[in-house]
Order: sequence, then structure tokens, then C-alpha cells
Amino acid sequence: MFLNRSVPQPHLNIETKSPTATPNYIGLVSFLMQPFLESPETLSVDCEISHTLKRAWIRIAFDSTDKGKVFGRGGRNIQAIRTVIAAAAEVAGQSVYLDIYGSNSQSREGTSFDEDQEEQLPPPKTIERRGNDSPKPIVKPRFR
Repeated sequence: MFLNRSVPQPHLNIETKSPTATPNYIGLVSFLMQPFLESPETLSVDCEISHTLKRAWIRIAFDSTDKGKVFGRGGRNIQAIRTVIAAAAEVAGQSVYLDIYGSNSQSREGTSFDEDQEEQLPPPKTIERRGNDSPKPIVKPRFR
């Protein structure tokens, strides 16, 4: 114990990367997600870890009514959760992927929110091109 603050505190040199230590991803994700959920018992977390590839895949599902709170404005909440999980994985020398699935109801089971967003996009509009006989637009100069 140092009473003089001008003397720097000794730093313990602890090795942070251990090849055998794997974070408890299920507990971490549950801890981070539950404050955003109205009904935390609907949260389902599944984790697969590949030790040969040094990757972890985490799949979560919850009630669709909590989707707005979990994602947050502009996706800030879910991005913060992904950042914390990625930091825990980096300490263990792994990479992590977080997949979010739809509600637990039968109509949306097994669909990812990313897939839902793709389904909602309107199809691209096609421009019909006619031969050379089509009239060309007239370009008028703008004066101010």
C-alpha cells in the first residue's frame, strides 16, 4: 500500500489471453439483453463455439414487441451489445457472430430481423427503354 500518490502503483502483469478460457456467452448476452425486455422469460439464447476456427455463433430470440427497445434508436443498443460481446471474444482470442431471430410465435419463427427488412423493401423499378424514336428530354438553361 502506497500512501504517497506521487509514487506510481505497481501493475500486476496478468496474461489476458488464455487458450482454454472461453467466455460464458449465454450468461453475458442474457445479462445485457434482459434490461431491454418487458418479459425477460421470452429470451432464448443459443451458442455454438468452434474451437478449431476460433469462432462463436450466438443466436438470440425474444418477443417481437420488445424489438424496438432491444435495437434502440438507430440500432445503438444492439450495436453496444455486439461491441461488448466482441470485446469478450477478443480477449479469448475468438471472433463472434450475433444472429437475432424473430418472435417465438408460429408466424415468424426462425426468421431473422435482417431477413424481415429485406422482405419489406419494394422491388426495384424498371425503366422501359424504347428505341431511338423516343423523344429526348429538353434541357433548359437556368437563370437566376
